[in-house]
Amino acid sequence: MRKRLQLVVLGIVGRMPFAGVAWQALQYLEGFRRLGHDVYYIEDTWDWPFDPERNCITNDNRYTLKYLARLMDWCGMRDRWAYRAVEEHERICGLSESQFKRAFEQADAVINVTGATELHEEHLDVPVRVYVETDPVLPQIKVAQGDPLWLGLLSAHTHHFSYGENLGAPSCGVPLGPFRYQPTRQPIVLDWWSNEAHPAEGGNGCRFTTVANWQQSGKDVEWNGEIYNWSKHHEFLKFVDLPRRAAQPLELALSNVSAECIGLLRSYGWRVVDSIALSKDMLSYRDYILGSQGEFTVAKDQNIRLRSGWFSDRSACYLAAGLPVITQDTGFGRVLHTGEGLFAFSTMEEILAAFDAIHSDYKRHRRAARAIAEEYFRAEKVLAKVLRGLGL
Repeated sequence: MRKRLQLVVLGIVGRMPFAGVAWQALQYLEGFRRLGHDVYYIEDTWDWPFDPERNCITNDNRYTLKYLARLMDWCGMRDRWAYRAVEEHERICGLSESQFKRAFEQADAVINVTGATELHEEHLDVPVRVYVETDPVLPQIKVAQGDPLWLGLLSAHTHHFSYGENLGAPSCGVPLGPFRYQPTRQPIVLDWWSNEAHPAEGGNGCRFTTVANWQQSGKDVEWNGEIYNWSKHHEFLKFVDLPRRAAQPLELALSNVSAECIGLLRSYGWRVVDSIALSKDMLSYRDYILGSQGEFTVAKDQNIRLRSGWFSDRSACYLAAGLPVITQDTGFGRVLHTGEGLFAFSTMEEILAAFDAIHSDYKRHRRAARAIAEEYFRAEKVLAKVLRGLGL
């Protein structure tokens, strides 16, 4: 019989209280539970949280705790979560101090989703410590450059998984260094994204949409004499005239975007809405996706040019909703089926061809999108493979 495991999932749901982050972590929790395991969610980053109502990082945890309590109640984990506050006495909220301590003492593994928690004390006593990297390239290059912070963070884990599913492939230019990365991808709880089970309110139905940060600084990296960009705005601007050429309504839900850039995008025919407003509530975020016709999006330059094989957790949610996805090629076609329901592009002509194909038989491509989600992203399948990779 399969052993019933006790698992602690570490994350940043309260530290970054936005819907995309919440859905990412909650689907790990629910996926492990559906495999029959005991699961705790614990947030223990030693970082102050962001408060979207004040639009700042704060030492006031009230918004964070209410937000976490609401999410954990929604997914049936009311008594299975904890948040260690960054303050003089390191106050633990959610679980009691004894429950918090026991969760780690009895854990078979800690799953560090996004790898954003620096392991310490209780974490390091757990025999299996899993680094789940959702954004490859930057960590590998930092390690290759001998960065002591990244080397220390990664060395504290016993196993390493990455959404960069091409790491180690001949076509991938990402340096591997001393760590062995096992490929993985975002687990999706399929019934949470069923259009039939959760019909969306409102209407984006005639539009292809996406949710993104427009401009981010501080994570560009140099490797072998070249600069590799992190911010997605570089890639969007390469295709800025797409609405004029596609005759397809396109909408971007953006954060970190200036009024000047919004004006530029709208002058080319893009519809632009505020992603912060819709991301404050996880159900509104889901409704936004479910109410779309599909997703058009880009990837980070780092993943594109180095062919990491990265695929977006948000795009996986569109697929699960039975919505076709057109996204920039990072080499993921090596492991995911493309050409029906999911299209990879490098050029404007490939984007236009994808739209033509989708509109020629939209229902077929919706079915294909859902089939891709079922085959490749079903939470139970993705996480069972992770556990096999851990030898558990």
